[in-house]
Amino acid sequence: QVQLVESGGGLVQTGGSLRLSCAASGSTFRPNTMCWYRQAPGKQRELVASISSGGSTNYADSVKGRFTISRDNAKNIVYLQMNSLKPEDTAVYYCNADIPYDSPWLGRTSREFWGQGTQVIVSA
Repeated sequence: QVQLVESGGGLVQTGGSLRLSCAASGSTFRPNTMCWYRQAPGKQRELVASISSGGSTNYADSVKGRFTISRDNAKNIVYLQMNSLKPEDTAVYYCNADIPYDSPWLGRTSREFWGQGTQVIVSA
């Protein structure tokens, strides 16, 4: 059973830092692209950052220069280092991973998995 387990959320003051972690377990395959999304109250879930299995990264404009996504392929963990946090970064942060598997009908394919979310609150 594949699981994504996030940790590292919490309450921080404006300008502070947090580091989120997401560990993928239950699969023998290395995840493909791993992402962090966030959803603020009353808003749609949005993509914050993504990282490919080869290490290529992309960021939402709102977090460029402040957030850094990285991954440890040996441990199947993705991180999100968040610096210079602002109140508008307050949201539930979700880990997302595209994980390969072998289907008896499709052969090698993949599907997305989501973590349970971790709350980040940035006080003014």
